[in-house]
Amino acid sequence: MRIGIDLGGTKIEGLVLGDDGTERARLRVATPTAAYEDTIAAIVELVERLERLAGAHCPVGIAHPGAVSPATGLVKNANSTRLNGRPLKQDLERGLAREVRLANDANCFAVSEATDGSAAGCGIVFGVILGTGVGGGVVVDGKPLEGAQAVAGEWGHNPLPSPRDDERPGPDCYCGRRGCIETWLSGPRLQQQFADRTGRTLRATEIADAALAGDPAAAAQMEVYADRLARALAGVVNILDPHAIVLGGGLSRIDALYRRVPELWRRYVFSEPDHLATRLLPPRHGDSSGVRGAAWLWPA
Repeated sequence: MRIGIDLGGTKIEGLVLGDDGTERARLRVATPTAAYEDTIAAIVELVERLERLAGAHCPVGIAHPGAVSPATGLVKNANSTRLNGRPLKQDLERGLAREVRLANDANCFAVSEATDGSAAGCGIVFGVILGTGVGGGVVVDGKPLEGAQAVAGEWGHNPLPSPRDDERPGPDCYCGRRGCIETWLSGPRLQQQFADRTGRTLRATEIADAALAGDPAAAAQMEVYADRLARALAGVVNILDPHAIVLGGGLSRIDALYRRVPELWRRYVFSEPDHLATRLLPPRHGDSSGVRGAAWLWPA
């Protein structure tokens, strides 16, 4: 058995996973909002509780926001800013008295779906997070690809490919650049773009539902969104050539994307448009993929 921990901004979720992928126990606690040290203590306590339920001493994998810098060993780029500049791996290994494996939460999502999810058996998998932000992770033969800077798969802060005249220079991004993929494809930006065009306030999934119900303004907005997503993913296909791309996050629930985006990305992929083998897939494990992927950092 192994333990997976998903360290989120509002909750810390943990589970015990068997070699066959069955869940043996699951617990969830609120993420401490004060000191960084409180977060370490909460994870250590959660692991101890899970081990009592499992009746065994287990290896531990952690899914976390941001990345661990290969140069310094400290967390960087985390939207939970109290983690940035901290030696998360060393502190957890000290608290748990064992080796701990860490990976970015998007990488863990991709590991989960590539191990026993919708992309099981695929050699190269790109896992996409479409939610409050836009992230990504790469798995090759079941293992997360981190890269020289530990930012492999972070496509959300590249420019939107093939921008139209009305897409230049693009919205401001919190990273300091303009026109990042995240500024076009995140859930809040989709909602904002629809509100700017129509004066109506709907959540992203509600816009998709309205489009299916025949709302012409919503249908037009979703077609624009699908084309932007197709352009962004075509860039990934051209560089990485994955066997499967799995969508995660809140917008992965929009069923129409799985049909329309592959139709559109044929215009942009550098390959035979009638023979594209890359599949666009929904997640099998949904919101549980992050914590399951953390456990699968210790393969069966």
